[in-house]
This record gives sequence, C-alpha cells and structure tokens, in this order.
Amino acid sequence: MSDKNGAAGGKPDLEALRADIRATRAELGETVQALAAKADVKARAKDSVEQTKAKVKAQVAEATGKATEAVKGATHTATDAVRSAAASARGTAAQATDKVKESGALDKAQGAGDQVRRNPVPLGAVLVGIVAAIGVILIVRGRRA
Repeated sequence: MSDKNGAAGGKPDLEALRADIRATRAELGETVQALAAKADVKARAKDSVEQTKAKVKAQVAEATGKATEAVKGATHTATDAVRSAAASARGTAAQATDKVKESGALDKAQGAGDQVRRNPVPLGAVLVGIVAAIGVILIVRGRRA
C-alpha cells in the first residue's frame, strides 16, 4: 500500500516534506518574479528606450567620426589645390613679366611718359582746336535749320 506522496512504506519523513515545501516555494517565488517582470510593461518599455538611446548615441558618435574624417580629407584636398593654383599663377605671372621685359614695352611706355612731360602740348593749340570744333558744329547746324 502506498500513501499520497508515493513513499513505499510508513509515514513520510516530516523534514523531507518541509525541505520539499521550501524548494517548491523558492521555485514558485522565482516563477512569480519572472512573470511579474514580463507583466511590467512600463519597465520593459523603459529598458527598450534605454537600449535605443544607447544605439543612437553609438551611431551619432560613428557618424561624427566619419564626418570629421571627411572634412579633414576635403580640407587637405582643397589646400593642395589652392597651393597648386597659386604656384601655377606665380609661374604665369613670372612668364608675363619676362615677356614684358623682353619686348621692351615697359621701357617704351616710360619713354612716352617722359616725352609728354618734356614736350607738353601748348595751351593755345588746344584752345584753337576747341574753337575750330565749335565753329564747325555751328556751321553744320546753321545749314540744317
């Protein structure tokens, strides 16, 4: 004959039953805590928000690093292009200066300036030219009228 807990003979041991009850209570407590954690929607949502915030922060940091590197690369490229253009412009300016010096155009211009300073046009000749121009204009107008 067997009793309720399946022991083969006699009465069950009281201490064994108490230990079994304690273990069952502990397991039940853990199960209740797990169910409570799953049922706590507010805490789960808060955890989800925190995880999303951490992911976004990591993505922002990564994007910032990439953007910084891209700006540095563009800055170096632009600096190199400006230096190259400046060197090219200096070379072109030097060639133009050499051509002007070789052609003597600068000397000719300076010589013409000196000649004008040495031989200015007399004021009387300028006045006579102006009066003659006014006379021609008046004659032409008189014929039209």
